[in-house]
Amino acid sequence: MSVNQKMLTGDVKKSILTFAFPIFLSQVFQQLYNSIDSLIVGNFLGKEALASVSSSGTLIFLLTSLFIGVAMGAGVVISRYFGAGDYEKVSRALHTNVAFGLAAGTLLMIFGIAATPTILEWMQTDPEVLPGSIVYFRCYFCGGLSMVMYNIFNGIMNAVGDSRRPLYYLIFSSLLNVALDLLFIGGFHMGVGSAAVATAIAQTVSALLALVHLLRTKDVYRLVPRKIRFHGGMLREIIRYGLPTGVQNSVIALANVIVQSNINSFGTNAMAGYGSYAKVEGFAFLPITCFSMALTTFIGQNLGAKQYDRAKKGASFGILTSITLAELIGVCIFLLAPQLIRMFNDDPEVVALGTRQARTVALFFFLLAFSHCIAGICRGAGKAVVPMAIMLAVWCVLRIVYITVMMHFVHEIQYIYWAYPLTWSISSAIYLVYYLKSDWIHGFEKTRSLSAAR
Repeated sequence: MSVNQKMLTGDVKKSILTFAFPIFLSQVFQQLYNSIDSLIVGNFLGKEALASVSSSGTLIFLLTSLFIGVAMGAGVVISRYFGAGDYEKVSRALHTNVAFGLAAGTLLMIFGIAATPTILEWMQTDPEVLPGSIVYFRCYFCGGLSMVMYNIFNGIMNAVGDSRRPLYYLIFSSLLNVALDLLFIGGFHMGVGSAAVATAIAQTVSALLALVHLLRTKDVYRLVPRKIRFHGGMLREIIRYGLPTGVQNSVIALANVIVQSNINSFGTNAMAGYGSYAKVEGFAFLPITCFSMALTTFIGQNLGAKQYDRAKKGASFGILTSITLAELIGVCIFLLAPQLIRMFNDDPEVVALGTRQARTVALFFFLLAFSHCIAGICRGAGKAVVPMAIMLAVWCVLRIVYITVMMHFVHEIQYIYWAYPLTWSISSAIYLVYYLKSDWIHGFEKTRSLSAAR
Protein backbone atom coordinates (compact mmCIF):
# COMPACT_ATOMS: atom_id res chain seq x y z
CA MET A 1 0.00 0.00 0.00
CA SER A 2 3.06 2.30 -0.03
CA VAL A 3 2.14 4.10 -3.26
CA ASN A 4 -1.35 4.97 -2.07
CA GLN A 5 -0.37 5.89 1.49
CA LYS A 6 1.92 8.73 0.36
CA MET A 7 -0.98 11.08 1.05
CA LEU A 8 -0.51 10.32 4.75
CA THR A 9 3.27 10.60 5.07
CA GLY A 10 6.20 12.65 3.83
CA ASP A 11 6.38 16.22 2.58
CA VAL A 12 2.92 17.80 2.26
CA LYS A 13 3.68 19.71 -0.93
CA LYS A 14 5.19 16.69 -2.62
CA SER A 15 2.26 14.50 -1.57
CA ILE A 16 -0.30 16.87 -3.09
CA LEU A 17 1.69 17.58 -6.24
CA THR A 18 2.44 13.91 -6.84
CA PHE A 19 -1.27 13.15 -6.64
CA ALA A 20 -2.44 16.27 -8.50
CA PHE A 21 -0.04 16.08 -11.45
CA PRO A 22 -1.53 12.92 -13.02
CA ILE A 23 -4.99 14.44 -12.57
CA PHE A 24 -3.72 17.59 -14.26
CA LEU A 25 -2.41 15.58 -17.22
CA SER A 26 -5.69 13.65 -17.32
CA GLN A 27 -7.61 16.91 -17.55
CA VAL A 28 -5.22 18.18 -20.25
CA PHE A 29 -5.95 15.16 -22.41
CA GLN A 30 -9.67 15.36 -21.58
CA GLN A 31 -9.75 19.00 -22.64
CA LEU A 32 -7.59 18.39 -25.69
CA TYR A 33 -9.82 15.72 -27.09
CA ASN A 34 -12.95 17.76 -26.27
CA SER A 35 -11.39 20.71 -28.08
CA ILE A 36 -10.19 18.62 -31.01
CA ASP A 37 -13.71 17.22 -31.26
CA SER A 38 -15.01 20.77 -31.69
CA LEU A 39 -12.12 21.70 -34.00
CA ILE A 40 -12.91 18.84 -36.32
CA VAL A 41 -16.66 19.51 -36.25
CA GLY A 42 -16.22 23.26 -36.74
CA ASN A 43 -13.70 23.01 -39.57
CA PHE A 44 -15.14 20.01 -41.45
CA LEU A 45 -18.87 20.53 -40.91
CA GLY A 46 -19.19 24.32 -40.39
CA LYS A 47 -20.47 26.71 -37.74
CA GLU A 48 -24.01 25.25 -37.75
CA ALA A 49 -22.62 21.85 -36.72
CA LEU A 50 -20.36 23.54 -34.16
CA ALA A 51 -23.41 25.32 -32.74
CA SER A 52 -25.22 21.95 -32.57
CA VAL A 53 -22.64 20.61 -30.12
CA SER A 54 -21.83 23.90 -28.38
CA SER A 55 -24.50 23.44 -25.72
CA SER A 56 -23.26 19.92 -24.99
CA GLY A 57 -21.38 20.83 -21.84
CA THR A 58 -24.30 22.41 -20.03
CA LEU A 59 -26.88 19.81 -21.04
CA ILE A 60 -24.62 16.82 -20.35
CA PHE A 61 -23.57 18.25 -17.00
CA LEU A 62 -27.20 18.86 -16.10
CA LEU A 63 -28.13 15.22 -16.72
CA THR A 64 -25.02 13.66 -15.16
CA SER A 65 -24.24 15.99 -12.26
CA LEU A 66 -26.47 14.36 -9.64
CA PHE A 67 -25.09 10.86 -10.26
CA ILE A 68 -21.48 12.00 -10.42
CA GLY A 69 -21.96 14.06 -7.24
CA VAL A 70 -23.12 10.99 -5.34
CA ALA A 71 -20.11 9.10 -6.71
CA MET A 72 -17.88 11.88 -5.34
CA GLY A 73 -19.52 11.33 -1.97
CA ALA A 74 -18.48 7.70 -2.18
CA GLY A 75 -14.93 8.86 -2.84
CA VAL A 76 -14.97 10.87 0.39
CA VAL A 77 -16.22 7.85 2.32
CA ILE A 78 -13.60 5.57 0.78
CA SER A 79 -10.71 8.00 1.40
CA ARG A 80 -11.84 8.51 5.01
CA TYR A 81 -11.93 4.78 5.80
CA PHE A 82 -8.73 4.20 3.86
CA GLY A 83 -6.96 6.85 5.93
CA ALA A 84 -8.32 5.26 9.11
CA GLY A 85 -7.14 1.80 7.99
CA ASP A 86 -10.64 0.29 7.99
CA TYR A 87 -10.29 -1.75 4.80
CA GLU A 88 -13.46 -3.79 5.31
CA LYS A 89 -15.53 -0.60 5.06
CA VAL A 90 -13.45 0.50 2.07
CA SER A 91 -14.56 -2.68 0.31
CA ARG A 92 -18.21 -2.25 1.26
CA ALA A 93 -18.20 1.37 0.13
CA LEU A 94 -16.70 0.66 -3.29
CA HIS A 95 -19.04 -2.28 -4.02
CA THR A 96 -22.05 -0.19 -3.01
CA ASN A 97 -20.77 2.61 -5.23
CA VAL A 98 -20.42 0.29 -8.22
CA ALA A 99 -23.98 -1.00 -7.69
CA PHE A 100 -25.20 2.60 -7.58
CA GLY A 101 -23.29 3.40 -10.78
CA LEU A 102 -24.82 0.51 -12.70
CA ALA A 103 -28.32 1.60 -11.75
CA ALA A 104 -27.68 5.31 -12.30
CA GLY A 105 -25.89 4.82 -15.62
CA THR A 106 -28.71 2.74 -17.04
CA LEU A 107 -31.26 5.32 -15.93
CA LEU A 108 -29.20 8.16 -17.40
CA MET A 109 -28.88 6.41 -20.75
CA ILE A 110 -32.62 5.82 -21.07
CA PHE A 111 -33.63 9.28 -19.84
CA GLY A 112 -31.03 11.11 -21.93
CA ILE A 113 -32.10 9.44 -25.17
CA ALA A 114 -35.81 10.02 -24.47
CA ALA A 115 -35.71 13.56 -23.07
CA THR A 116 -33.14 15.20 -25.36
CA PRO A 117 -35.59 16.82 -27.84
CA THR A 118 -37.76 18.29 -25.09
CA ILE A 119 -34.79 19.72 -23.18
CA LEU A 120 -33.21 21.24 -26.31
CA GLU A 121 -36.48 22.90 -27.27
CA TRP A 122 -36.87 24.21 -23.72
CA MET A 123 -33.34 25.68 -24.07
CA GLN A 124 -34.54 27.69 -27.12
CA THR A 125 -32.06 25.96 -29.41
CA ASP A 126 -32.01 27.61 -32.83
CA PRO A 127 -34.35 25.67 -35.19
CA GLU A 128 -31.57 25.58 -37.80
CA VAL A 129 -29.32 23.51 -35.55
CA LEU A 130 -31.96 21.63 -33.53
CA PRO A 131 -32.00 18.45 -35.69
CA GLY A 132 -28.21 18.12 -35.50
CA SER A 133 -28.24 18.75 -31.75
CA ILE A 134 -30.83 16.01 -31.18
CA VAL A 135 -28.80 13.48 -33.18
CA TYR A 136 -25.59 14.45 -31.36
CA PHE A 137 -27.02 14.14 -27.86
CA ARG A 138 -28.90 10.92 -28.50
CA CYS A 139 -25.74 9.30 -29.83
CA TYR A 140 -23.79 10.66 -26.88
CA PHE A 141 -26.18 9.27 -24.28
CA CYS A 142 -25.98 5.81 -25.82
CA GLY A 143 -22.68 5.74 -23.92
CA GLY A 144 -24.24 7.08 -20.70
CA LEU A 145 -23.62 3.90 -18.71
CA SER A 146 -19.95 3.84 -19.70
CA MET A 147 -19.56 7.50 -18.78
CA VAL A 148 -20.99 6.99 -15.29
CA MET A 149 -19.03 3.80 -14.64
CA TYR A 150 -15.75 5.39 -15.70
CA ASN A 151 -16.35 8.21 -13.22
CA ILE A 152 -17.18 5.64 -10.53
CA PHE A 153 -14.02 3.60 -11.19
CA ASN A 154 -11.89 6.73 -11.47
CA GLY A 155 -13.28 8.03 -8.16
CA ILE A 156 -12.42 4.77 -6.39
CA MET A 157 -8.79 4.88 -7.55
CA ASN A 158 -8.43 8.57 -6.71
CA ALA A 159 -9.91 8.02 -3.24
CA VAL A 160 -7.07 5.66 -2.30
CA GLY A 161 -4.44 7.95 -3.81
CA ASP A 162 -3.96 6.33 -7.23
CA SER A 163 -4.28 9.08 -9.82
CA ARG A 164 -1.85 7.59 -12.36
CA ARG A 165 -3.86 4.73 -13.79
CA PRO A 166 -6.86 6.95 -14.62
CA LEU A 167 -4.36 9.13 -16.50
CA TYR A 168 -3.09 6.20 -18.59
CA TYR A 169 -6.61 5.09 -19.44
CA LEU A 170 -7.67 8.61 -20.37
CA ILE A 171 -4.64 9.16 -22.62
CA PHE A 172 -5.46 6.01 -24.54
CA SER A 173 -9.14 6.83 -24.89
CA SER A 174 -8.37 10.46 -25.87
CA LEU A 175 -6.14 9.34 -28.71
CA LEU A 176 -8.79 6.83 -29.75
CA ASN A 177 -11.46 9.53 -29.72
CA VAL A 178 -9.41 11.83 -31.96
CA ALA A 179 -8.63 8.99 -34.37
CA LEU A 180 -12.30 8.03 -34.60
CA ASP A 181 -13.33 11.68 -35.13
CA LEU A 182 -10.91 11.99 -38.04
CA LEU A 183 -12.03 8.65 -39.46
CA PHE A 184 -15.78 9.24 -39.15
CA ILE A 185 -15.90 12.95 -40.07
CA GLY A 186 -12.74 13.59 -42.10
CA GLY A 187 -12.54 10.18 -43.79
CA PHE A 188 -16.09 8.88 -44.11
CA HIS A 189 -17.70 12.39 -44.15
CA MET A 190 -20.32 11.33 -41.63
CA GLY A 191 -22.53 13.89 -39.84
CA VAL A 192 -22.36 15.54 -36.43
CA GLY A 193 -23.73 12.45 -34.67
CA SER A 194 -20.55 10.55 -35.51
CA ALA A 195 -18.57 12.84 -33.18
CA ALA A 196 -20.78 11.72 -30.30
CA VAL A 197 -20.42 8.07 -31.37
CA ALA A 198 -16.63 8.46 -31.26
CA THR A 199 -16.85 9.92 -27.74
CA ALA A 200 -19.15 7.13 -26.56
CA ILE A 201 -16.77 4.47 -27.89
CA ALA A 202 -13.77 6.15 -26.24
CA GLN A 203 -15.58 6.42 -22.89
CA THR A 204 -16.52 2.75 -23.06
CA VAL A 205 -12.88 1.80 -23.61
CA SER A 206 -11.85 3.93 -20.61
CA ALA A 207 -14.43 2.26 -18.40
CA LEU A 208 -13.38 -1.22 -19.50
CA LEU A 209 -9.69 -0.54 -18.85
CA ALA A 210 -10.45 0.77 -15.36
CA LEU A 211 -12.75 -2.20 -14.69
CA VAL A 212 -10.05 -4.70 -15.65
CA HIS A 213 -7.62 -3.08 -13.23
CA LEU A 214 -10.08 -3.11 -10.33
CA LEU A 215 -10.88 -6.77 -10.99
CA ARG A 216 -7.21 -7.79 -11.09
CA THR A 217 -5.62 -5.62 -8.39
CA LYS A 218 -4.37 -7.31 -5.23
CA ASP A 219 -4.96 -4.14 -3.24
CA VAL A 220 -7.71 -3.50 -0.68
CA TYR A 221 -9.87 -1.78 -3.30
CA ARG A 222 -10.22 -4.89 -5.46
CA LEU A 223 -13.62 -5.27 -7.12
CA VAL A 224 -15.27 -8.67 -6.61
CA PRO A 225 -18.38 -9.05 -8.85
CA ARG A 226 -20.30 -11.26 -6.40
CA LYS A 227 -19.96 -8.54 -3.72
CA ILE A 228 -21.59 -5.83 -5.85
CA ARG A 229 -24.77 -4.88 -4.05
CA PHE A 230 -26.32 -2.09 -2.01
CA HIS A 231 -25.15 -2.20 1.60
CA GLY A 232 -27.92 -0.25 3.32
CA GLY A 233 -25.89 1.55 5.98
CA MET A 234 -23.04 2.31 3.59
CA LEU A 235 -25.42 3.57 0.91
CA ARG A 236 -26.95 5.99 3.41
CA GLU A 237 -23.49 7.23 4.34
CA ILE A 238 -22.49 7.68 0.70
CA ILE A 239 -25.70 9.57 -0.02
CA ARG A 240 -25.23 11.72 3.09
CA TYR A 241 -21.87 12.88 1.76
CA GLY A 242 -22.64 12.70 -1.95
CA LEU A 243 -26.18 14.02 -2.28
CA PRO A 244 -25.26 17.61 -1.29
CA THR A 245 -22.51 17.58 -3.94
CA GLY A 246 -24.92 16.10 -6.47
CA VAL A 247 -27.55 18.72 -5.68
CA GLN A 248 -24.88 21.43 -5.85
CA ASN A 249 -23.75 20.24 -9.27
CA SER A 250 -27.33 19.94 -10.48
CA VAL A 251 -28.37 23.45 -9.50
CA ILE A 252 -25.20 24.91 -11.02
CA ALA A 253 -25.89 22.94 -14.19
CA LEU A 254 -29.48 24.19 -14.19
CA ALA A 255 -28.27 27.76 -13.87
CA ASN A 256 -25.82 27.23 -16.72
CA VAL A 257 -28.57 25.72 -18.89
CA ILE A 258 -30.54 28.92 -18.32
CA VAL A 259 -27.44 30.91 -19.27
CA GLN A 260 -27.12 28.76 -22.40
CA SER A 261 -30.80 29.33 -23.19
CA ASN A 262 -30.26 33.09 -23.09
CA ILE A 263 -27.16 32.75 -25.25
CA ASN A 264 -29.20 30.69 -27.74
CA SER A 265 -31.67 33.57 -28.07
CA PHE A 266 -28.92 35.61 -29.76
CA GLY A 267 -28.64 33.14 -32.67
CA THR A 268 -26.17 30.71 -34.25
CA ASN A 269 -23.12 33.00 -34.12
CA ALA A 270 -23.58 33.58 -30.40
CA MET A 271 -23.97 29.84 -29.79
CA ALA A 272 -20.84 29.03 -31.78
CA GLY A 273 -18.86 31.82 -30.09
CA TYR A 274 -19.98 30.71 -26.64
CA GLY A 275 -19.15 27.09 -27.43
CA SER A 276 -15.70 28.01 -28.78
CA TYR A 277 -14.91 30.05 -25.69
CA ALA A 278 -16.10 27.20 -23.45
CA LYS A 279 -13.47 24.92 -25.00
CA VAL A 280 -10.78 27.53 -24.42
CA GLU A 281 -11.97 28.16 -20.85
CA GLY A 282 -11.68 24.44 -20.17
CA PHE A 283 -7.91 24.83 -19.99
CA ALA A 284 -8.30 27.26 -17.08
CA PHE A 285 -10.14 24.52 -15.22
CA LEU A 286 -7.11 22.23 -15.37
CA PRO A 287 -5.38 23.44 -12.17
CA ILE A 288 -8.76 24.08 -10.57
CA THR A 289 -10.04 20.56 -11.07
CA CYS A 290 -6.83 18.74 -10.21
CA PHE A 291 -6.22 20.63 -6.96
CA SER A 292 -9.87 20.49 -5.91
CA MET A 293 -9.85 16.71 -6.35
CA ALA A 294 -6.44 16.37 -4.72
CA LEU A 295 -7.54 18.42 -1.71
CA THR A 296 -10.69 16.34 -1.24
CA THR A 297 -8.66 13.12 -1.10
CA PHE A 298 -5.80 14.62 0.91
CA ILE A 299 -8.11 16.18 3.51
CA GLY A 300 -10.31 13.07 3.72
CA GLN A 301 -7.40 10.68 4.26
CA ASN A 302 -5.51 12.87 6.73
CA LEU A 303 -8.54 13.75 8.82
CA GLY A 304 -9.45 10.07 8.80
CA ALA A 305 -5.97 9.42 10.22
CA LYS A 306 -6.41 12.35 12.67
CA GLN A 307 -3.47 14.27 11.19
CA TYR A 308 -5.02 17.69 11.60
CA ASP A 309 -1.96 19.91 11.20
CA ARG A 310 -1.00 18.07 8.03
CA ALA A 311 -4.51 18.64 6.66
CA LYS A 312 -4.27 22.40 7.36
CA LYS A 313 -0.88 22.69 5.65
CA GLY A 314 -2.13 20.79 2.62
CA ALA A 315 -5.21 23.00 2.35
CA SER A 316 -3.16 26.22 2.35
CA PHE A 317 -0.69 24.93 -0.22
CA GLY A 318 -3.40 23.61 -2.54
CA ILE A 319 -5.37 26.86 -2.50
CA LEU A 320 -2.35 29.06 -3.22
CA THR A 321 -1.04 26.88 -6.03
CA SER A 322 -4.41 26.50 -7.71
CA ILE A 323 -5.31 30.19 -7.78
CA THR A 324 -1.83 31.13 -9.05
CA LEU A 325 -1.91 28.66 -11.94
CA ALA A 326 -5.51 29.48 -12.86
CA GLU A 327 -4.74 33.21 -13.04
CA LEU A 328 -1.66 32.65 -15.21
CA ILE A 329 -3.79 30.70 -17.66
CA GLY A 330 -6.41 33.44 -17.49
CA VAL A 331 -3.87 36.09 -18.48
CA CYS A 332 -2.75 33.98 -21.44
CA ILE A 333 -6.36 33.50 -22.60
CA PHE A 334 -7.03 37.23 -22.24
CA LEU A 335 -4.06 38.11 -24.44
CA LEU A 336 -4.50 35.37 -27.06
CA ALA A 337 -8.31 35.22 -27.20
CA PRO A 338 -8.83 36.05 -30.93
CA GLN A 339 -6.28 33.49 -32.07
CA LEU A 340 -7.67 30.81 -29.75
CA ILE A 341 -11.31 31.33 -30.78
CA ARG A 342 -10.35 31.41 -34.48
CA MET A 343 -9.01 27.86 -34.17
CA PHE A 344 -12.57 26.59 -33.81
CA ASN A 345 -14.25 28.76 -36.42
CA ASP A 346 -12.94 31.71 -38.44
CA ASP A 347 -16.27 33.45 -38.98
CA PRO A 348 -15.56 37.07 -37.90
CA GLU A 349 -18.76 37.37 -35.85
CA VAL A 350 -18.09 34.09 -34.03
CA VAL A 351 -14.51 35.18 -33.26
CA ALA A 352 -15.67 38.61 -32.06
CA LEU A 353 -18.26 37.18 -29.67
CA GLY A 354 -15.93 34.49 -28.30
CA THR A 355 -13.15 37.05 -27.77
CA ARG A 356 -15.54 39.42 -26.06
CA GLN A 357 -16.53 36.76 -23.55
CA ALA A 358 -12.93 35.68 -22.95
CA ARG A 359 -11.81 39.22 -22.19
CA THR A 360 -14.74 39.75 -19.82
CA VAL A 361 -14.14 36.61 -17.78
CA ALA A 362 -10.52 35.40 -18.01
CA LEU A 363 -8.88 37.72 -15.46
CA PHE A 364 -11.23 36.47 -12.74
CA PHE A 365 -10.20 32.81 -12.88
CA PHE A 366 -8.40 33.07 -9.53
CA LEU A 367 -11.80 33.54 -7.87
CA LEU A 368 -13.18 30.45 -9.56
CA ALA A 369 -10.14 28.46 -8.38
CA PHE A 370 -10.53 29.68 -4.79
CA SER A 371 -14.21 28.73 -4.62
CA HIS A 372 -13.59 25.25 -6.01
CA CYS A 373 -10.65 24.60 -3.67
CA ILE A 374 -12.62 25.51 -0.55
CA ALA A 375 -15.50 23.36 -1.82
CA GLY A 376 -13.05 20.45 -2.26
CA ILE A 377 -11.74 20.94 1.27
CA CYS A 378 -15.28 20.98 2.65
CA ARG A 379 -16.13 17.73 0.87
CA GLY A 380 -12.98 16.06 2.18
CA ALA A 381 -13.87 17.22 5.69
CA GLY A 382 -17.36 15.74 5.44
CA LYS A 383 -18.97 19.17 5.10
CA ALA A 384 -20.53 18.80 1.65
CA VAL A 385 -23.65 20.73 2.72
CA VAL A 386 -21.62 23.95 3.00
CA PRO A 387 -20.60 24.25 -0.69
CA MET A 388 -24.06 23.05 -1.69
CA ALA A 389 -25.70 25.92 0.21
CA ILE A 390 -23.26 28.53 -1.10
CA MET A 391 -23.46 27.37 -4.71
CA LEU A 392 -27.25 27.08 -4.56
CA ALA A 393 -27.61 30.62 -3.25
CA VAL A 394 -24.97 32.32 -5.40
CA TRP A 395 -24.18 30.28 -8.52
CA CYS A 396 -27.79 29.27 -9.07
CA VAL A 397 -30.36 31.62 -7.54
CA LEU A 398 -28.39 34.85 -7.75
CA ARG A 399 -27.02 34.06 -11.23
CA ILE A 400 -30.49 33.27 -12.58
CA VAL A 401 -32.06 36.35 -10.98
CA TYR A 402 -29.30 38.59 -12.32
CA ILE A 403 -29.57 37.29 -15.90
CA THR A 404 -33.37 37.32 -15.87
CA VAL A 405 -33.49 40.94 -14.71
CA MET A 406 -30.74 42.13 -17.06
CA MET A 407 -32.21 40.39 -20.12
CA HIS A 408 -35.61 41.87 -19.33
CA PHE A 409 -34.36 45.44 -19.18
CA VAL A 410 -31.19 45.33 -21.32
CA HIS A 411 -31.11 42.54 -23.90
CA GLU A 412 -27.32 42.69 -24.40
CA ILE A 413 -25.11 39.60 -24.44
CA GLN A 414 -22.29 41.33 -22.54
CA TYR A 415 -24.37 41.24 -19.36
CA ILE A 416 -24.67 37.47 -19.61
CA TYR A 417 -20.88 37.21 -19.71
CA TRP A 418 -20.61 39.30 -16.54
CA ALA A 419 -22.79 36.85 -14.61
CA TYR A 420 -19.80 34.58 -14.03
CA PRO A 421 -17.24 37.00 -12.53
CA LEU A 422 -20.00 38.53 -10.39
CA THR A 423 -21.08 35.25 -8.81
CA TRP A 424 -17.49 33.96 -8.48
CA SER A 425 -16.62 37.09 -6.50
CA ILE A 426 -19.52 36.74 -4.08
CA SER A 427 -19.01 33.01 -3.48
CA SER A 428 -15.27 33.53 -2.89
CA ALA A 429 -15.97 36.16 -0.24
CA ILE A 430 -18.38 33.82 1.58
CA TYR A 431 -15.98 30.88 1.33
CA LEU A 432 -13.12 32.98 2.71
CA VAL A 433 -15.14 33.89 5.80
CA TYR A 434 -16.17 30.27 6.32
CA TYR A 435 -12.64 28.92 5.88
CA LEU A 436 -11.13 31.40 8.34
CA LYS A 437 -13.88 31.36 10.98
CA SER A 438 -15.29 27.81 11.04
CA ASP A 439 -13.98 24.74 12.85
CA TRP A 440 -14.09 22.59 9.73
CA ILE A 441 -11.46 20.11 10.96
CA HIS A 442 -13.09 19.19 14.26
CA GLY A 443 -16.47 19.38 12.64
CA PHE A 444 -15.31 16.39 10.62
CA GLU A 445 -14.50 14.52 13.81
CA LYS A 446 -18.00 15.22 15.12
CA THR A 447 -19.47 13.87 11.90
CA ARG A 448 -17.46 10.68 12.36
CA SER A 449 -18.70 10.30 15.92
CA LEU A 450 -22.33 10.67 14.86
CA SER A 451 -21.83 8.14 12.09
CA ALA A 452 -20.29 5.65 14.52
CA ALA A 453 -23.15 6.21 16.96
CA ARG A 454 -25.68 5.34 14.28
